[in-house]
Parts: sequence; C-alpha cells; structure tokens
Amino acid sequence: MASKRTEMAIEKIVAACDGNMRGALEALLLVNEHLEAELHQLYAAVSFVGRDEYCETMH
Repeated sequence: MASKRTEMAIEKIVAACDGNMRGALEALLLVNEHLEAELHQLYAAVSFVGRDEYCETMH
C-alpha cells in the first residue's frame, strides 16, 4: 500500500493534468525519460573523469 505522501503526490499529479489519468501517466513517463537521460550524462561524466585521473597516475 502506498504511503500517505505517495497518495498525495499522485493526487497532485492527476489534478495538474485536469484529472486525466492518461495525461498524468504520459507526464510521468516524460519526466522519467528526462531523468534517465540526465543519469546517463552523469555516469558518462564520472566515467570520463575517472579515466582521466587513472591516466594521469600512470604517467
């Protein structure tokens, strides 16, 4: 069962989409895609920094 906080968040999201559940799901999927893209960028940045630091210690 979802917590009260989760239930309130769901109600707020659906209300922001004028009660349209499909619209709320679409909005959440778009936000999720955006967050996943940011995560991939962060992973790439961390990977790149780590590789540079490793190369500098080898020289």
